[in-house]
Amino acid sequence: MPRWLPRAMVLALSLVAVFQLGSWAFHQLTGLLINILIAFFLALAIEPAVSWMAGRGLRRGLATFLVFLAVLVAAAGFVTLLGSMLAGQIVKMVEDFPDYLDSVINWVNSHFHTELRRVDIQEGLLRSDWLRNYVQNSATGVLDVSAQVLGGLFQMLTIFLFSFYFAADGPRLRRALCSVLPPARQAEVLRAWEIAVDKTGGYLYSRGLMALVSGIAHYILLEFLEVPYAPALAVWVGLVSQFIPTIGTYLAGALPMLIAFTVNPWYALWVLIFVVIYQQFENYVLQPKLTSKTVDIHPAVAFGSVIAGTALLGAVGALIAIPAIATLQAFLGAYVKRYDVTDDPRVHGRRARGPVGTGGPSRLRRLWARRPEAGGTSGPGGAGPGGDGS
Repeated sequence: MPRWLPRAMVLALSLVAVFQLGSWAFHQLTGLLINILIAFFLALAIEPAVSWMAGRGLRRGLATFLVFLAVLVAAAGFVTLLGSMLAGQIVKMVEDFPDYLDSVINWVNSHFHTELRRVDIQEGLLRSDWLRNYVQNSATGVLDVSAQVLGGLFQMLTIFLFSFYFAADGPRLRRALCSVLPPARQAEVLRAWEIAVDKTGGYLYSRGLMALVSGIAHYILLEFLEVPYAPALAVWVGLVSQFIPTIGTYLAGALPMLIAFTVNPWYALWVLIFVVIYQQFENYVLQPKLTSKTVDIHPAVAFGSVIAGTALLGAVGALIAIPAIATLQAFLGAYVKRYDVTDDPRVHGRRARGPVGTGGPSRLRRLWARRPEAGGTSGPGGAGPGGDGS
């Protein structure tokens, strides 16, 4: 046995063990890493406001705290307003539910010649096994829902703490990162950081514009249908549909439909149709144009990056995919050598013209001139059929 073989086997086994340990640790820490990634992009989003306040003599820690306080106060006020509105509408809907049920029963009896009664339907529903099983499952699922709520609150607290540290200690973090790099690399890291701040801010700016357009469009519809709380519902639709990826559109449209149903069931159908049509307009017209202007990436690249981000990290990937791709594209663009483009018609989408005499009509004339003579010639000096031409 060679002397190096035992050591090579020990080294190979050690590498396999280290890889397995690293893979296990990575899967265990995936949730924490995703929270840190969200916190980093959130810190990049509030970096301009914090830097502006710090440039006017305010300490960065206090400036970061004031920015977060403003965001939390606005979010809490909005949630409180919507909660009170939703509670009132649910109470009204429960009170008016017997009238809705009577109208549906009368419509069914008149069109299908049945003899349904509300009392029979209520008794059958109360005695059904479905309702009994639903109540039992709901009672056993209360603890699961409570655990999920507590887990979500802890996750939000983790994200806010990390984003606060990233924003408040941004200069210190950049100095610590640059201290282990040579001067040339330090300049590249700082440039990448600045590009990330600009692109993240541009992405949030585009999302804000789309939220404004969506809110105005839905406000006009709800006000036309005389749905109550139209301004608050418009703000809800604009914010939720833009800043909650993947399921934000469905969450945003469900609340206006519910409240419109309390006014008139047909109004809920009109709201649903409008939400679907506007979503198509936003996906294929509005979003590509605004995103390409503010984040400076091609609409197809933006669409593909969202799909890729969703496949990799789910809703979080869909939210941060566009600013991440825009940052990477802007950073790598400095290392791509570009040349002047030749003035060729094909560059502008036009086919090149060939030389004179090589077009289709000239080619047909040449083929006609070279055609074989059939059946003799009629010109002077031509040979007749079977003649020798003399």
